[in-house]
Amino acid sequence: MGVLQIGDVTLENNLILAPMAGVTDLPFRILCKAQGAGLLCMEMVSAKAILYKNKNTQELMTIDPMERPVSLQLFGSDPDIISEIARQIESLPFDILDINMGCPVPKVVNNGDGSALMKQPLLAGKIIEKTARAIHKPVTVKIRKGFDDAHINAVEMAHIAQESGAAAVAVHGRTREQFYSGKADWEIIRQVKEAVKIPVIGNGDLFSGKDVLDMQRQTGCDGFMIARGAQGNPWIFRQIRHYVQTGEELPRPSAVEMAAMLLRHAQMLMAYKGAYTGIREMRKHAAWYTSGYRNASKIRARINEVENYTELYALFEEALSYTEKRRGCQEVPECKEDYEQAP
Repeated sequence: MGVLQIGDVTLENNLILAPMAGVTDLPFRILCKAQGAGLLCMEMVSAKAILYKNKNTQELMTIDPMERPVSLQLFGSDPDIISEIARQIESLPFDILDINMGCPVPKVVNNGDGSALMKQPLLAGKIIEKTARAIHKPVTVKIRKGFDDAHINAVEMAHIAQESGAAAVAVHGRTREQFYSGKADWEIIRQVKEAVKIPVIGNGDLFSGKDVLDMQRQTGCDGFMIARGAQGNPWIFRQIRHYVQTGEELPRPSAVEMAAMLLRHAQMLMAYKGAYTGIREMRKHAAWYTSGYRNASKIRARINEVENYTELYALFEEALSYTEKRRGCQEVPECKEDYEQAP
């Protein structure tokens, strides 16, 4: 994958972990970094929540030096608040500041934030311009195809972003009304790429190396943002890079490899958020990790009853005993610790 320049930040490759609320927290980002992601995007943070010192924002903005380069994403619709918060937090060790103009969640949209800004391009321009002037770090913008099929304006929004000082724009090829259903429209990404000079990052329906190459050929975009394809699959970045370099698809991780990554993720999540919260948040990740593997439905049902790491580990030891152990695998590698509390 090629090097990507965003403002004064150089990415070693142009594969980007998309910002996903409740998914791209610190532990998951570190796992994706180890698998070769070129840029990690954090969960979106409300500019107003930071302004009013909401206690939950501190965790959302925690960054480990080993994961850089990192993009911190703000959402809101008040140019004064977003630009001021950007100025206040610029000393944090993120490399790029992204402004969310694509989130489709009703509670965000109904407040005039996220993809609601697709309906207010002039306000969007003011937000970008004032924020880009407030800080020295590159400012990027994430948009959608449009708000609905009657209002497809990604090209206009990308123009506004460029003229307002954005260093790059990411385009999700679906409207807000689609949420994540249907097929992403890569044609709109091509139109945006042809319309602006700043880097364009394509987003939507990227699940393999072949998908990435197909998007590149169809759109000419500069970067590729991986979202749902990374859920339960931090290996996707290594898989894509290998395919692009060799034309060969790496085999899917074995059940043992999957379990090892899942348990490592659980350990990190529990250490970061505490044993009680970590094991419960791990349940959704475990559903993604196990999808497509043998006895996955039975395992997922039991995962929802797991209360601590010891029980989680025992569950996978038992599940693997019916498959991998018959091929000589005697244990889940690198995850032998049994404890009730994460360190």
